[in-house]
Amino acid sequence: MTLLDRRDTATSPAPQPRGIGVRLRDLGLGIRFGASGGREGRARTALTAVGVGLGVALLLIASSVPELMDSREQRGAARTPAGQMTDKTVERSERTLVRADTGTEFRTETVNGELLRPDGAHPPLPPGVTGLPGPGEMLVSPALGALLDSPGGRLLKERLAYRTVGAIGDAGLLDPGELRFYAGSSTLTTGNGGHRTDAYGYSEAPRPMDPVLIVLVVLICVVLLVPVAIFIATAVRFGGDRRDRRLAALRLVGADARTTRRIAAGEALFGSVLGLVVGIGVFAVAREFAGSVRLWGLSAFPADVVPVPALGLLILLAVPASAVLVTLLALRSVAIEPLGVVRDATPRARRLWWRLLMPAAGLTLLLRTGTVDGKTDAVNPWPIAGGAVLVLVGLAALLPWVVEAVVRRLRGGPVPWQLATRRIQLSSGAATRAVTGITVAVAGAIALQMLFAGIHDDFNKATGQDPQRAQLNISANFPSGELANRMIKQFRDTKGVRSVIGTVYVHSPEPVAASDIQPTTTLTVGGCATLRELAQISSCADGDTFVVHTRSDREQNDWIDRTARKGKPVNLNSDSAYDGSKPALWTLPKDARTATARPDPTGTEHYGIFATPGAVDADRLPNADTQAMVQVDESVPEAREYVRNTAARIDPTMHVRSLQRIERDSQYASVQKGLLIGATATMALIAASMLVSQIEQLRERRRLLSVLVAFGTRRATLAWSVLWQTAVPVVLGTAVAVAGGLGLGAAMLELTAKQVTDWWVFVPMAGVGAAVILLVTVLSLPPLWRMMRPEGLRTE
Repeated sequence: MTLLDRRDTATSPAPQPRGIGVRLRDLGLGIRFGASGGREGRARTALTAVGVGLGVALLLIASSVPELMDSREQRGAARTPAGQMTDKTVERSERTLVRADTGTEFRTETVNGELLRPDGAHPPLPPGVTGLPGPGEMLVSPALGALLDSPGGRLLKERLAYRTVGAIGDAGLLDPGELRFYAGSSTLTTGNGGHRTDAYGYSEAPRPMDPVLIVLVVLICVVLLVPVAIFIATAVRFGGDRRDRRLAALRLVGADARTTRRIAAGEALFGSVLGLVVGIGVFAVAREFAGSVRLWGLSAFPADVVPVPALGLLILLAVPASAVLVTLLALRSVAIEPLGVVRDATPRARRLWWRLLMPAAGLTLLLRTGTVDGKTDAVNPWPIAGGAVLVLVGLAALLPWVVEAVVRRLRGGPVPWQLATRRIQLSSGAATRAVTGITVAVAGAIALQMLFAGIHDDFNKATGQDPQRAQLNISANFPSGELANRMIKQFRDTKGVRSVIGTVYVHSPEPVAASDIQPTTTLTVGGCATLRELAQISSCADGDTFVVHTRSDREQNDWIDRTARKGKPVNLNSDSAYDGSKPALWTLPKDARTATARPDPTGTEHYGIFATPGAVDADRLPNADTQAMVQVDESVPEAREYVRNTAARIDPTMHVRSLQRIERDSQYASVQKGLLIGATATMALIAASMLVSQIEQLRERRRLLSVLVAFGTRRATLAWSVLWQTAVPVVLGTAVAVAGGLGLGAAMLELTAKQVTDWWVFVPMAGVGAAVILLVTVLSLPPLWRMMRPEGLRTE
């Protein structure tokens, strides 16, 4: 061997051992780093486990939503009477019962209820009920029982004047917080508001969801889950700066890039698996409290909160894999310039082109999907979800470049400002990771608000009702002229009632004369004050009658003149033509005046024959419908509850409905409520993420903080520096979120063929971001005070 050969042999690197054993050894070394490493290492691993665990718990809860909703629907179908949705007539037998819906409202809560009277000894039983209550008795849900026993339930207890004899089981309730009762009756019949059934349990094909709502649901899922995924990726990088320095040191003492990656993968794998354990534990604990927590009027039975098996398995596999992938991607600086990492030198500049490519590709995918509107037969959710994910993830990738580019140019200013900006300049990655989640969440929220604003009018329709003239509409499902007179009198005597528009209707009284086409009209009986609310009447006295025309339908007015014939008899018993009963004849006076209709507070226009009680005795009307529209004095506390109590005393089967100008589609309302619940959980998780990340950064700087305090730096100066250190990335992240959110929202509106109605929807979202900054800063102050103690100068 020549001297040259010896020199080459001496300087050439020794071959690295290979094989599965070596790989496992490197992974095991990474796991040892994660499990040991002294107090600092254990604290870092604990932060990672807590962060990943919170994200995993939220993902498991989200994956449980399909099972939860399916269970609710099954219980709702099981307690629906078999014949309620059909025209099926059930004959009376030993196995039938008569029932009536007697639900009510109490303040802002809905109380569902049924009045029951068995026909025989073996009536059908609703789910969750072992025996029917007797007359004057009722079974209540646990939540309703607790409300009735509380001081705040006094007015409701007065309304539900039954003796509680038992509880409804879980099988008969939609959720633990539902207010529901079953009451027994001895007087309920099919003639006074009841319906006969022989079984409980009815299922029908669900109403297909509007295609635009499907787009909205897809966007909601992306907006709520992408920040959670980013939060998990951020949690994996807790303590990343110290970890990078340790791995860079290993590179400098001879470990090759592959060995370094395997060690990092082992450490990330250990932290993520530990996070999975923590997340499953948090999910199991949260699941047990699902029934006691009520968000936006909804809760859940613990047994319903079960992840969909496929989604649960995906979470268990994807979280460790994502943790390893994120860690490996973060090792580029260690692999390329390990000496710079050890020296805390400024890393090489970030590249911009691929960061802009992702949101651009996402917007392009959305715009090329095609138009989705109410006439679309089928919606393919994958391009929509993929495009939204690309936009949001692209914003997350763009934020570090923006922060680095802006902070690099910051110079001078007060001492707290200089401390904050210098810290971000040295380590912008850690500061950026802390706010990436809120940036994505705010961008998604802006896009959602734009989409909600654009489709609002399609799912919120004006009812034509006037809540200024009356706030409550009370009606009975069965005819009774005597009941109408009693309603009007008792409502007028109720505390908090200003006025009552009470009417008795005979919907189809027939003229006595027969013809090939039997003409019909309507008769409305009410006092003069009531009739003035329903028609343009200048003068009125008891005993007067009127023929009322519509405001614009000339053809309908001609028909009214043919049927409401002055001086001719009218049959007030419209059932006589069908059931053989005797006609109830009444003659419309010749001096009846003609008037024009006026919409009532519900927006309905009444026409035909109007009569005062002195002209027609309402008790003579055998099949009249009754209605009362009540105006309450809002200055009287609980005025509406007093009216509902009066209605329950008159007849428990009467329906009391609140008048409102806007009627909201039920599916749209459900989607919006689900968004509020999910957004609440996501924002809470993001706030926790920022707080944990802030504490982790303070721990990294503990010795520096102690040194600064020892040299006389004021604590207030350091506190302000922490505020600016949090605020600068969040302000820049909010700017990125506003631009990205407006772009994504505009693309979604273009997808649904809607126009942008409000470009300023980002203002409330920016306010939320500012509130999160303030909250995180305030909560991080106590750990900051502790880390500025002189004990922080010690080392081990």
